[in-house]
Amino acid sequence: MDPVSQLASAGTFRVLKEPLAFLRALELLFAIFAFATCGGYSGGLRLSVDCVNKTESNLSIDIAFAYPFRLHQVTFEVPTCEGKERQKLALIGDSSSSAEFFVTVAVFAFLYSLAATVVYIFFQNKYRENNRGPLIDFIVTVVFSFLWLVGSSAWAKGLSDVKVATDPKEVLLLMSACKQPSNKCMAVHSPVMSSLNTSVVFGFLNFILWAGNIWFVFKETGWHSSGQRYLSDPMEKHSSSYNQGGYNQDSYGSSSGYSQQASLGPSSDEFGQQPTGPTSFTNQI
Repeated sequence: MDPVSQLASAGTFRVLKEPLAFLRALELLFAIFAFATCGGYSGGLRLSVDCVNKTESNLSIDIAFAYPFRLHQVTFEVPTCEGKERQKLALIGDSSSSAEFFVTVAVFAFLYSLAATVVYIFFQNKYRENNRGPLIDFIVTVVFSFLWLVGSSAWAKGLSDVKVATDPKEVLLLMSACKQPSNKCMAVHSPVMSSLNTSVVFGFLNFILWAGNIWFVFKETGWHSSGQRYLSDPMEKHSSSYNQGGYNQDSYGSSSGYSQQASLGPSSDEFGQQPTGPTSFTNQI
């Protein structure tokens, strides 16, 4: 039997059914989707400029752009419709900082999730031997939750800037030939942004997963157990004091009953001595 089958038969992978390891596995997959949909993007648009003089027209102006979206470095040439002269233009904007930060967070989150999943499956006993492993895991989970929130928000703003900068209507406004009513300028093909929209969605889903996993990681730390111990101590003290109070009442009740019996004793003796009076009177008679 191969090692993987032995581990599976021994129940090693049952830990994946627990919330902590299961969420780590989901984080690993979602991180892959996040940086793949953003870092692997390449798109473009196509414009056409139809001049009055047809020989000066260009009906297929292709403008390509890709990750990391340094749009100001994307240049293209368009006709001016004034002879053979051509105009060199560039797109507006630079969203590389937000895009690269988002992909960097996704890559490091993938690496950490992979390492943590391996530790959960194969080294779970060592992970729980002391409090150091869960504490490190807790701190890293909180940090990555914050990074996912910041990175996803920044990339969402960067993506909106990319959409505006690559809008064919905005690009046509940059061309001098399109400012003349006699020339016809139009968009042939617009960029497809579906994968970039998906990357933003996966970014916020990763934030939800990491933020939700904070509680399950916290339960593995010593802080959670010490907090439960701190809460249970006052309850134990309260219950013990209540029991002591009940014991004192019982002892008090028994002692009072005893004293009552003791006090009744003499009265009963006195009552027993009362018939001696009439008896002696009869004897006298």
